[in-house]
Amino acid sequence: MSETPQRERDRIDPEFDHLRAEGVDEERLEELLDPYAIGRDDHENAPAFVIRADEVQAALTTLRDEAGFDHLSCITAQEYEDRYESIYHLTKYDQRTHEVSLVVPLPTDDPVCQTAEPVFRSADWAERENFDLVGIAYEGHPDPRRILLPETWQGHPLSLSYDQDRPQVVRFAEHANPLEPDHRDAESDTMFLNIGPHHPATHGVLHLKTSLDGETVADVDPDIGYLHRCEEQMCQQGTYRYQIIPYSNRWHYTSNLPNEWAVARAIEDLADIEVPEYAQVLRTMSTELGRMLGHFLALGTFALDVYGDFTAIFQYAFRDREEVQNILEDLTGQRMMFYFFRLGGVAWDLPEPREEFIEKTRDFLDGLPRKMDEYHALLTGNEIFQLRCVDTGHLDPETAKQYGCTGPVARGSGIDYDLRRDDPYGYYPELDWNVVTEDGCDNYSRVLVRLGEVEESAKIVEQCLDLLEDWPADERTVQSNVPRTLKPEADTETYRAVEIGTGELGIYVRSDGSNKPARFKIRSPCFHNLAALPEMAEGEYVPDLIASLGSLDIVLGSVDR
Repeated sequence: MSETPQRERDRIDPEFDHLRAEGVDEERLEELLDPYAIGRDDHENAPAFVIRADEVQAALTTLRDEAGFDHLSCITAQEYEDRYESIYHLTKYDQRTHEVSLVVPLPTDDPVCQTAEPVFRSADWAERENFDLVGIAYEGHPDPRRILLPETWQGHPLSLSYDQDRPQVVRFAEHANPLEPDHRDAESDTMFLNIGPHHPATHGVLHLKTSLDGETVADVDPDIGYLHRCEEQMCQQGTYRYQIIPYSNRWHYTSNLPNEWAVARAIEDLADIEVPEYAQVLRTMSTELGRMLGHFLALGTFALDVYGDFTAIFQYAFRDREEVQNILEDLTGQRMMFYFFRLGGVAWDLPEPREEFIEKTRDFLDGLPRKMDEYHALLTGNEIFQLRCVDTGHLDPETAKQYGCTGPVARGSGIDYDLRRDDPYGYYPELDWNVVTEDGCDNYSRVLVRLGEVEESAKIVEQCLDLLEDWPADERTVQSNVPRTLKPEADTETYRAVEIGTGELGIYVRSDGSNKPARFKIRSPCFHNLAALPEMAEGEYVPDLIASLGSLDIVLGSVDR
């Protein structure tokens, strides 16, 4: 095993040790970035430094190696009337409240920025998306193709000059074998295999361009974009107050209540909106029920992926998911697209009679320990399941960090990182619960993490029910007073994230003084987790590739957006 995050941090820069509880040292950052910075452009969530386009790698390397910023969480691209910007949002896996942003201004006639990929592998897909949608080119990028739209697409949909009415002609192209230059033997067993895009084990429209050497996976290139709906542009066309939060339910649609919190948190930070304590309890409870929804589905479909168990575990998981679904339907009035969150709180209080709702929820929680024993007996204790999952899909901690992996994927590799604890929000700091981690770094460990998180979510929901039950009736405020038309101050920027079932869902928002965002960027955990699949699958067999993909628990509506 590698050194613990604490020891890694001390080795990197001991003088940062005293800052763990105090926040990031801006004077130290100014000193480190002085050779590269040409100005300041602070955001609501973090100090921001304007740097030159040809110094990106040097600045990022300095922040990573000398200040411990080992998590390139997101790269945002946007266009102004007079410039483009590429923004690098950095934080630390062992100290999430330490944040810094690097802002790279680029000319409108030639928006070219130095790639960050040699420093952080997470920049690979992120920069391809920025080129695809906004039009910024990244010099030195190893694979500067479009990633969401067809390669022959004309224009960039999020650029200011894009003509949405222009017809597009998309041609078909033959896929080349990525191993072809390495062939030496005319009798080679190398074969190119298409998996998907319409395949029952891809959990959505995903095309895996797979190269096999004999029966071993030699290379995998995930081809995404089949479900791209330009959600960021839709959010930029919606009003802060009412029209953006409902869109979030369509991203990760199997566990979508936490998505609503990501949007609410970013806009509330942007507009300085307070949330009543009682509403925070309701948010926390509903979100943990939503997390259980996603984990039950992930467990059931994963069992179906690895050994075809449709009759037992899959239906057990849907039985339990259905119980949670019924509880959330009582609370929100919806079965899937909940829209329970509002800016400044939630839509309403518990349904009446309150006692009946609380009793129904507690009945489910009381029966959960026995059900978890069933999962362990049928799933983790199953010999076939163990043979398929133990020591397959290996993802070591350092590689996971390089790709920006979060959620159960990161925690299954021993990375003790959870935004609910590490960047506290809602009512989580007041409750008793634990972050679940496993050190196996394989498909089996990721399943164990999700099973453990279901139990932790149950603990959180139980405590929230106790609070809601005893809360004085005259203090049950579900929303703060938010203006009907919300217009945050112009040029205010923030990046905020929450922990959803698959990891860190981040939102960058920039205001222009109107009631709609000038820029709305979605940082999807599924997008970054999926990018690590080739690392997990290389050298293994095709069935192991399918298992590794299933262990990521991706939803293509979240990957593509």
